[in-house]
Amino acid sequence: MSGGFDWVPLVLSVISASTPLLLAATGELVTEKSGVLNLGVEGMMLAGAVVGFAASATTGSGLLGIAAGATAGTLLALIFGVLTLTFLANQVATGLALTIFGVGFSALMGAGYVGIALAPLPKLDVAGLSDLPVIGPILFHQDILVYASFALLAGVSWFLYRTHAGLVLRSIGDSHDAAHAIGYPVIAIRYAAVAFGGAMCGLAGAYMSLAYTPQWAENMTAGRGWIAVAAVMLGRARPLAVAAACVLFGLSDALGLRLQGEGLPNQITDSAPYVVTLAALVIAGLRRRRRLTGVLM
Repeated sequence: MSGGFDWVPLVLSVISASTPLLLAATGELVTEKSGVLNLGVEGMMLAGAVVGFAASATTGSGLLGIAAGATAGTLLALIFGVLTLTFLANQVATGLALTIFGVGFSALMGAGYVGIALAPLPKLDVAGLSDLPVIGPILFHQDILVYASFALLAGVSWFLYRTHAGLVLRSIGDSHDAAHAIGYPVIAIRYAAVAFGGAMCGLAGAYMSLAYTPQWAENMTAGRGWIAVAAVMLGRARPLAVAAACVLFGLSDALGLRLQGEGLPNQITDSAPYVVTLAALVIAGLRRRRRLTGVLM
């Protein structure tokens, strides 16, 4: 409490809103580092959401739902990989088609699960720490996917900048011709990066339907896949900067919900994350233009 305002619920809302963005953006970050642009994030998230929900509702296991969501995202990503890496289809057009497919597939498969509610993923309590004031519920009372989002981001950052394999991946993204000339299996590595990105998007979707709002609703990701892509662009594919962008967008989402509770029209509050996204991209673009102009001058 500070000045009569309880910050804990707001921080918890920011964490919940940021987690799917962070998961999806981490996957897209690795994909783009390999030199592939997959704009099908939204479609893979929706597939992960509906398949994860269906698996959890059928088996009663949240962990199986998480695994199923990740698998669904991976399979869609591999379809994208076959089309773009093997048959050399246009990556932008294929990514957009993947999103359209994900929207239709999820609507069709999820029709039978509308109105069914599940218990949210259980919180992982840490004995002696979860009951601490303020930091207890924030740091030591979250579900497994919240902790996984931070752990995976840290693991990806370490992999990219502290391992030889990460250096190879980045070199392929910088110049695939040079990497191929050295003898690196460019296509195989890109397939692995695309599959990882799909699995992360599937996890993000599973978080939406199993933890964020533990029920199925058509198009429940509501554009968060595009926000995740924007976070990677805004963070210039740097892990910490991407995470900061996800938190920024999560904060705008959480504040929008809180302001809606204060009586603001939902049309205004629902648009807050997207307005912030556009504003952030415009500012980033202006800064990049200013730097390029300075270099040319």
